[in-house]
Amino acid sequence: MKQVLIRAGSVHVDDIPAPHVDPKTILVQVLYSCVSVGTEMASVKMSGLPLYKRALKQPQNVKKVLELVKEQGLTRTLKRVQGKLTAGSPTGYSAAGIVLEVGSEVNGFSPGDYVACAGAGIANHAEVINVPVNLAVKVPEGLDLLPASTVTLGAIALQGVRRFNPTLGETVVVVGLGILGQIVTQLLLANGCRVIGVDLQQDRIQKALDKGMNIGLNLSDGSYVEKVVSYTDGFGADGVIITAASSSDEIIHYAMNSCRKKGRVVLVGDVGLALRREDFYKKELDFFISCSYGPGRYDSVYEEGGQDYPLPYVRWTENRNMEAYLNLLASGKLSLDGYYKDSFPIGDANQAYNELQKGAQSPLAVFLKYPDSKKAIIRKVPVASILKTSPGRIGVGFAGVGGFAQGVHLPNLLKMKACFDIRGIMSRTGANAKAVAMQYEAPYATTDYEELLGDKDINLVIISTRHDSHASMALKALEAGKNVFVEKPLALQQEDLDKFDKFYTKTKNPPLLMVGFNRRFSPAAQRAKEILTRRTTPLMINYRMNAGYIPLDHWVHGNEGGGRNRGEGCHIYDLFNFFTDSELEEVQALSIKPSSKQWAKNDNFIATFRYKDGSVCSLTYTALGSKDYPKERMDIFSDGLVITMDDYKSLSVVGSSQKGWLASSAQKGHEEELQALANCLLKGGDWPISFDQQKQATWMSFEVERQVYGGVS
Repeated sequence: MKQVLIRAGSVHVDDIPAPHVDPKTILVQVLYSCVSVGTEMASVKMSGLPLYKRALKQPQNVKKVLELVKEQGLTRTLKRVQGKLTAGSPTGYSAAGIVLEVGSEVNGFSPGDYVACAGAGIANHAEVINVPVNLAVKVPEGLDLLPASTVTLGAIALQGVRRFNPTLGETVVVVGLGILGQIVTQLLLANGCRVIGVDLQQDRIQKALDKGMNIGLNLSDGSYVEKVVSYTDGFGADGVIITAASSSDEIIHYAMNSCRKKGRVVLVGDVGLALRREDFYKKELDFFISCSYGPGRYDSVYEEGGQDYPLPYVRWTENRNMEAYLNLLASGKLSLDGYYKDSFPIGDANQAYNELQKGAQSPLAVFLKYPDSKKAIIRKVPVASILKTSPGRIGVGFAGVGGFAQGVHLPNLLKMKACFDIRGIMSRTGANAKAVAMQYEAPYATTDYEELLGDKDINLVIISTRHDSHASMALKALEAGKNVFVEKPLALQQEDLDKFDKFYTKTKNPPLLMVGFNRRFSPAAQRAKEILTRRTTPLMINYRMNAGYIPLDHWVHGNEGGGRNRGEGCHIYDLFNFFTDSELEEVQALSIKPSSKQWAKNDNFIATFRYKDGSVCSLTYTALGSKDYPKERMDIFSDGLVITMDDYKSLSVVGSSQKGWLASSAQKGHEEELQALANCLLKGGDWPISFDQQKQATWMSFEVERQVYGGVS
C-alpha cells in the first residue's frame, strides 16, 4: 500500500506493508485524509533541519538521546538516530474510509461501515490503517467522507469550546483563524456567543465573517486589546480562545489583557508560555489548557485498550467529541465550504503539501484522496535485492523491531555478518518494518508473521515483541521447524510454559530455543564463573537491582509487559542458575507494603532462592532508588573469596590473586549471547542455555510473583 512519509525536509510516498487488524481494532481502507496545516508542516520543516538545530528546538528528545548514550554507547545511539532520520516518519492524524475487517473483541463496527478516524501514528496518510475502536466513529448517513476526514480537527476545536464553557450572549475572542479557529468560531456562534476574530491574514478574517463572525480584527494593525475593550463597553471580553501557532509569548499577554475581570483564557494552539503574574492577578483570570480531542487522550487504557469511560461520569470523551462534530456537520450547523480546494490523489502528496506553503493564498485545509479499490491487501514488500543465502550463514527472520531491537540486536547481527544473514523484517507497523529493512538491507519487510515462518531461507526467528506475545510466537515458530531466539521473558503464565514442556517432550529432533538471558554471557559473569570453577563450598550471592521508577501506566506494568519481576527479574534468576548449576529447592519472596499507590508490589521486593547444592541466592529489586546510582551490583561469597561485579563494568576479587575484569562501559553480554547462538547452530553441540535452566528461571519468576501478591500457600 502507499503511505506518506516525511524525511529530510520533504514528503515521500512509499510502498509499505499493510497492517493487520488486532483484537480491539478495526482495519480501515482510507478514502480521504486531511493534511494539518500547522502540525504537519511544522514536522516537514523540522525534518529538514540539521541535528544540532533540532536539538535546540526539542531539548526533551536530547535528554532521551543522552540516556541512550549512557545505556548503549555513543556509536550505537548515533546509528540508531541516523537510521530513524534516514527512514522518515509517518504523518497524518485525521482520516475517513470504509471498514475492511474488525477485531475479535470489537463490537459496534462491521465490514462496510463508513468511519472517521483520529490519532497521530494511527490515522496516517495511508491506504489502509489499523485503528483502535475508541479512535473511530461511524459517519452519519448523508455526510460526505471528505469533510468527515476532518474529524480530528473538529474534535480538537470542540474540546476547546467545552473547556471554555460558553454561555448565551457572551463575547469571545478567537485568536488565530486557521481551520481550527474557523471551526471554533462556528461552534461559538452556534452557542449564541458574540465572536471577535483576530488574525494576520485578511482573507481568513473574511472567511470567518462570511460564516457569521461578528467582528474581525487584523493583527497587522497592531494590538487588538483596545479595540476589544471598546467593543465591549470598556469591560473586556468574557474570554479568549487561542487557536494560533507561534513561539511568541505576546499572544497570551494580549489575550489576558483583552479579558474582563473574572474572564477566562483557553489555549488550544501552540504558543509561547512565558506567563506574567500581573496579567492574571489583577483580574483574577482563569487559564485553561485544552488537551487535544478530549478526555481519553494520552490514556493508553482508553485509546489502545478500548476501555471507554462511562457516559454518566464523563459525558464528552474524545470519541464522543468526534461523534458530536460529525453530527454537527451532517445537520448543517457547521460548514467547511470555502475552506479548501479540490483533493489531491495520494500519489500527488507533494503537490498537496506545496499548496500549504503559498502563504496568504494557501487553503485552510488540504485533502488526500485514495483509490476506492478492493484489491488484495499486500503485507509484504520487497526492499533489497534478494541474494541467495550462503550455506555458511544463518538466515534470520526478525519479528518486532522496536527501540531495543534497533539499538542492540540488529547492530550486533550486522557486526556478525559472517554468521547471520537478515532475510526478513516483521513489525506490526509497515513503515517501521520497511525502514528497518532498508537500514539493514533485508530482502523484504512485512507485517505478517506467517511470512517469516513460511520462508524456507529463514532457519532462525528472533522475537523482540512485547512480552505477552513471546510464548505464542515462539511456540508457533518452533512448530514451523524454525530455531528460535526470543527476548525475555519466555512466558508470563504457567500454562504457556507447560506448552513448551509438552512440545519438547513429544517432538523428535526439535529446533533450538534460546531465551535472551544475556547476562550470563557477559564478560563479568563468564570471568566470575571461571574463578568459581573449582569451588568446594556452596555460593552465597547477593544481587541488587536499582531498577528506577517507571510509572504504573507504562506498558511494562500492564498485560503486555507482565510486570518487572517476570519481565526483568528473570534475567537474574537465570544468572543464579548459571552460577549454581543446580536444581532449585526453595523460593521465598517478600515485597514492601507500598505507602503510595504509585508503587507496585512487584517493583520492590526481595527474593531468596535455595538450591540443592546448598547455595543461597538473593535478589533485591527496587524502584525506590535514584537513577543516578549504578543499576546493578552483585556480591558472590565462596571458598574465602568475595567477587564483586559493578554494573557490568568491572569485576573485582578479594581473597585471591586471581584477576578480575574491567571495561570502560557496561557490557551485558548481548553480543556474546548471539555469538554463542551462532556457534551452536553452525557447529553443533549443547544449547547455549539448556531448556531445563530456561524453564527453571521462568518458573522462578512465576513463584516470586505468586508470593509477592498472594503469600506463601
